Amino acid sequence: MSRSDTVTFILDGKLHSIRFDGSTAFKPSTTVLNYLRSLDNHKGVKEGCAEGDCGACTVVVASKGENGRLNYEALDSCLVFLPMIHGKQLITVENLKDTSYGPSGLHPVQDLMVTENGSQCGYCTPGFIMSMFALYKNYHNPSREVILDALTGNLCRCTGYQPIVNAAQKACQNHGKDHFSITEPQVEEMIASMEKSAADLVLSAMGQQYFLPASLDAALEIRERYPDAVLVSGATDVALRQTKKNEFFPVVVDLSAVRELRHYATEENPLTFGAAITLEQLKNLVRETLPALYDMLVVFGSLQIRNMATLGGNIGSASPIGDALPLLFAYKAKVRLHHKTKGERTLPIEEFITGYRQTALLPGELITQIIIPVPDKDTLIKSYKVSRRKDLDISTVSAAFALKLDKKGWTEEVILAYGGMAAKTQRATRTETFLLWEPWEEKQIHKAMKLVEEEFTPLSDARAHKEARKIAASNLLLKFYNDTGEKDSSL
Repeated sequence: MSRSDTVTFILDGKLHSIRFDGSTAFKPSTTVLNYLRSLDNHKGVKEGCAEGDCGACTVVVASKGENGRLNYEALDSCLVFLPMIHGKQLITVENLKDTSYGPSGLHPVQDLMVTENGSQCGYCTPGFIMSMFALYKNYHNPSREVILDALTGNLCRCTGYQPIVNAAQKACQNHGKDHFSITEPQVEEMIASMEKSAADLVLSAMGQQYFLPASLDAALEIRERYPDAVLVSGATDVALRQTKKNEFFPVVVDLSAVRELRHYATEENPLTFGAAITLEQLKNLVRETLPALYDMLVVFGSLQIRNMATLGGNIGSASPIGDALPLLFAYKAKVRLHHKTKGERTLPIEEFITGYRQTALLPGELITQIIIPVPDKDTLIKSYKVSRRKDLDISTVSAAFALKLDKKGWTEEVILAYGGMAAKTQRATRTETFLLWEPWEEKQIHKAMKLVEEEFTPLSDARAHKEARKIAASNLLLKFYNDTGEKDSSL
């Protein structure tokens, strides 16, 4: 495939191009937020936190979906690097106004925000409007649950949220029809034209090299040539190192455009997911087959975060407090790795995570697939998270448990996986051994709770004292027992 040094996208209904040839004022990893703020006519996007928490910088990106039509996604622009919108349409709050709506020119979501008194100081309003716009384009008459999920990633200190929820509910009654509906065919043609001339992006500016390969072969070749490059696949973790810690990345390899890493297969057991599948896509795919994973993803970050964060990126970060890892332990997931010259290998997730933010990934290797077996009907899997708030918060302690009982109600198989209790996600193996081939009953659980506290030596930090973490971990086991019902005699 050919190479290009130019990022091209649609903004204000026109093609915009930024050439990274050494003459541009932007480095490749410039965020979309900072790019927009540099323009004279796109100041509506605001920086509130620069870490994807407040939603004041929300924009909507439209790209071709699986059905060939445009797919509208709300994103936190403070976490989006410019190359990530290559070949897509960028929509900001300034683009919503149109004379077809009458004298005010306000889009339906803007008009309802005004009439429902959903705005006071106004700082957060553009971000809310863009989240509501994405909701408007994707849902007709959405449920309250869907509305709240769409707005969870936006914070407001003034209104108490109810007027905003009311505005969203009243606005989304028109099957997504607006002036964007009229121009969609032209936008689809523009995106198709950009896809026809697709090329691997090789960008160099301000001392930074940024690669955006479009194929796995190209990605593996670059990975082998630059084994120390920073890998991004969604960048919700890496972007914070730039926006909050002011880190500079000399070489970046962005995997978000690799076609092969976005494939998935859910018709057979085990299920396979490409490493670049987003967590929102994953959530929508596993509701029936992996319900515990679905329940966890419902409260994972916000919709803006889930639209960006990828399964492979979440695993590759190897965070000891990552919500997904304990659950992947419980599901006995495997990680498939690929090297350009050494080929493929597959590791159980427990072997892949080796230490604090450390993995078994070798120089030149990439995560390509995650394989998750569907448990049999007699296996119960649940996950839990202890945090200061339900959404958009890092866990203090997390846990995922898998249980299978025999016909007598004795423990045939059990997995107790914890996050936030050690330098990496870790199973309470001694406690598991204690519970095996014993009756699943309360007095046995209380004994096991003491063992859980003895198995771990967690750290004390701003979130919790080590003793509090031990108590939380043991109590989660008790909660799991209580959630299994009448001693799971039905299992």
